[in-house]
Amino acid sequence: MRLQGRIAAITGGALGIGRATARLFAAEGATVALGDVDVAGAEAVAKEIVAGGGRALAVGMDVGDAGQVRDFVDRVVSELGRLDVMFANAGIAHSAPFLEHPEAEWHRVLRVNLSGVFFCCQAAARQMVRQGGGRIIATASINGFRGVENLVGYNVAKAGVIELTKTLAVELAKHHIAVNAIAPAQIDTRLTRSLPEEARRRRVDRIPMGRFGDVDEVARAALFLASDDASYVTGHTLAVDGGYLAGGLWSR
Repeated sequence: MRLQGRIAAITGGALGIGRATARLFAAEGATVALGDVDVAGAEAVAKEIVAGGGRALAVGMDVGDAGQVRDFVDRVVSELGRLDVMFANAGIAHSAPFLEHPEAEWHRVLRVNLSGVFFCCQAAARQMVRQGGGRIIATASINGFRGVENLVGYNVAKAGVIELTKTLAVELAKHHIAVNAIAPAQIDTRLTRSLPEEARRRRVDRIPMGRFGDVDEVARAALFLASDDASYVTGHTLAVDGGYLAGGLWSR
């Protein structure tokens, strides 16, 4: 019960990594607030948690809207009393060659994946300063370290999240707020399961461990960063990637 009595907010909590993390945090004793544009999906996850004996709240919100993010944090504090952990996890992607990349998709991806993380971190940090500390975790990506083709907006946003994590860690340490990020590689989700078999094989060939990761493996990394086990860790981006960054692009 590493999060016993703590209040954790998770954006993008309706599916994938967000859902797995919400379920794990709740199992470890946290009360979980799920924020997602897919409010029905978030409510379904909250019901799963409550059915298992946990406590959860679902809120419809768009992380790219600073006002909605502030309202989300205000509601969490109003209904649950405080905010101990913010997991800024919501994200989207658009795939297109750079020369053909639509301007609208560039703005849309950065709005959610970078500005959305900034808004979540800022709103959470303001509350955490008032209460004397907390933990902030952001979802970055291995794409923030590597120039993966056809994902220019996504790559740039995730690189920005990595630098945002470092900057906030430096500024917020005096307030007893730790700020870290997680950089997943290929994770087995509904999105990656829809890829053609040949595309999946090529991606697996780039991973030294020879497989996609599981959402629960990312959730366990988030649990570590949210818990007292990471009491002296801040400004770090933890790769959960099966060795991808260590091995580079290779073929097994």
